[in-house]
Amino acid sequence: MKKKLKIGVLFGGKSAEHEVSIMSAKNVTGALDKNKYQIFPVKISRNGEFNLNSLQKMDVIFPVLHGPFGEDGSMQGLLKILNLPFVGPGVLGSAVSMDKDIMKRLFREAKISIGKFVTIYKGEKIPFKKIAKTLGLPVFVKPVNMGSSVGIHKVKNEKEWKEALKDAFQYDSKIIVEEAINGKEIECSVLGNEHPVASLPGEIIANQEFYSYDAKYIDQGSITVIPAKLDKNTIKKIQDIAVKAFKVLDCEGMGRVDFFVRKNGEVLVNEINTIPGFTNISMYPKLWEASGLPFKKLLDKLINLAIGRFKREQKLKTTVS
Repeated sequence: MKKKLKIGVLFGGKSAEHEVSIMSAKNVTGALDKNKYQIFPVKISRNGEFNLNSLQKMDVIFPVLHGPFGEDGSMQGLLKILNLPFVGPGVLGSAVSMDKDIMKRLFREAKISIGKFVTIYKGEKIPFKKIAKTLGLPVFVKPVNMGSSVGIHKVKNEKEWKEALKDAFQYDSKIIVEEAINGKEIECSVLGNEHPVASLPGEIIANQEFYSYDAKYIDQGSITVIPAKLDKNTIKKIQDIAVKAFKVLDCEGMGRVDFFVRKNGEVLVNEINTIPGFTNISMYPKLWEASGLPFKKLLDKLINLAIGRFKREQKLKTTVS
């Protein structure tokens, strides 16, 4: 009988997305094939405490950590030091994808179409009038290193601007201000290492002003259309750009690329998530299911990709003769 792989599912953490991580981890541990794997949930407390020794006994680590201290390359760095295979992008891909400012600069360098944006550091004073002139109104204010729509505000006037800055800077020392793009919100899942592939895209229709944290996880004030109602050429374009964006950011394993599609057909990349949600409403697994890859098999594929990358990296020389 084939020996079962020991899978350590890392979740929780110091991020403001702690609760979302718990929801995702429940889904992952529930769906992993018990005939193939021994599953060991490893919870990281809100202050970052967890049993490090328990990780070293695992065959593969599945990080289900959203946001800082889990999705930003820090945990990936620790897992590399421990010489453990892990699911999802490595240190660099995780770090540059988490930082919305650096991510957008790399997209711009690669000639991937994005919306206009301005980056502001804590303590820096940029008049609201200048922002309005540069980006138009309304604008979106976001902490640079955060996900799940935490700390995001849609701003239409100076009063809202001041409130948004105060809140966003609670989560990060750098924020990004983006133009509001009028178009469909489209998401596309990517899977693979050297030869990544893209899923069918899906559409998010928010019943609130934007796809906020509440709309995602609390009152679920949104509708998902899977697959998205788009023509074949637009679907192909989105899939091609999703794979390109994934490669540009040096990602491997998994990622969900978020887009805007304007009425004139223009496709703009918004951002990428390297540890996308795995809750029962999350788009990453739902899009793969619609593309013919059920959740259980998706998890198998992600684990195999982690092992494949680990074996590839083990062949690299670390000494000079």
